[in-house]
Amino acid sequence: MGRTLKSERELRRVGILARVKSGELKVADAARMMFVSYRQAKRLWRRYREEGAPGLKHGSAGRSSHRAKPKKVRERALRLVRTKYWGAEGERFGPTLAAEHLASEDKLVVHPETLRRWMLAEGLWSPARRRRAHRQRRERRAHFGELVQMDGSFHAWFEERGPEGCLMNMVDDATSTTLGRVGKEETIWTAVGVLRRWIENYGVPLALYTDWKTVYVKEPTEQQLLRGEVAKTQFGQMCARLGTRIIAANSAQAKGRVERNHGTHQDRLVKKLRRKKIKTYAAANDFLEKEYLPEHNQRFRHVAAAEQDYHRAAPKPKELDEIFRLETERVIGNDWVVRYENRYLQVQTSGRRHAPAKAKVVVCEWEDGRLEIRYRGQKLQWEELPEKPEPRRETTAEKKSKPYGGTPPTAQHPWKQSYQEMKVWNSPVEKAAQA
Repeated sequence: MGRTLKSERELRRVGILARVKSGELKVADAARMMFVSYRQAKRLWRRYREEGAPGLKHGSAGRSSHRAKPKKVRERALRLVRTKYWGAEGERFGPTLAAEHLASEDKLVVHPETLRRWMLAEGLWSPARRRRAHRQRRERRAHFGELVQMDGSFHAWFEERGPEGCLMNMVDDATSTTLGRVGKEETIWTAVGVLRRWIENYGVPLALYTDWKTVYVKEPTEQQLLRGEVAKTQFGQMCARLGTRIIAANSAQAKGRVERNHGTHQDRLVKKLRRKKIKTYAAANDFLEKEYLPEHNQRFRHVAAAEQDYHRAAPKPKELDEIFRLETERVIGNDWVVRYENRYLQVQTSGRRHAPAKAKVVVCEWEDGRLEIRYRGQKLQWEELPEKPEPRRETTAEKKSKPYGGTPPTAQHPWKQSYQEMKVWNSPVEKAAQA
């Protein structure tokens, strides 16, 4: 039986190795772009040459290991760790110590490294932070598109002529190639706008370097840690669909490339906007795209240390539209109404296929305000209600018209008897006395 590629990671590897086959990339470059070692990249390259794209699918995909511990053993071990060896940060047991106590006290033998993986997956353990030496100047990345820094700069770009704004700035770490757009705030859509323009011009970057603002990244909740889930913002979900990693910087100095770029713009761009008498966001963005950025990149751009371009091919415009959208999970009410941002969306139930009540759906929203409701990937028909629907209550006539669930009660049924008659009817002693 032939293998089929399903995961996005495998499909991306096919595209990268195809560039190796054409001579555009070397195997060492492909290893860095696929985030694998050089030896693993050579193995993948050999399988690609011999079997083509299907050879990249792992042979053990979908099958459990023959040496894996039974599921009951894992559940019991994790249950014991939660109840006996878990607590505050200074009280919880590490995997090695917990494995020793499981063997000595609970007669459950688990290798410490196996227990470590289980605890990491359940959010019961995190590697200890090691103190590092004082930061040193970081060398540039070698390839164009390997790492692109993104940040927003609030400044009086129009001085007294117009409103303050935020310049969303992207700077390639290897070449200092710059792209920016001015908007009102540093929001998801302003970040999406500048990222989409970068992709249309250069392709999909391998990674983005941002700060810890909630637009880009967020800390996982306690429930997500326990379930082993990765917390993603809406922007993070879009980047995941692109296959772009987000790396959060722990200090402003760590993303010094884009920070120094802000200072350059706050000097040069402000003066150029003044000379052009520009005072609106639209006019500023038009000036940035046609005049300022081409001149800036020609003056300040560096040559990358390596000639290979690590950008992936840009998706088609329709594919980008599907990628750059907000996704919010909602539940359909009993009246087939979905509540979203204080709006009431009535789902149509006509037709053969429609989502059942209490089903989970995904509400998709685009920058232009367009909405779609999707159930298991299928679009649902809906219309917006002008106000909150009132729950419908049965009238007295409707209640009286409803038939009984079974045979109507007879005249001797307890429902038809008075209290005294029910007492006699239900009393075996009095019935025996009467007999």
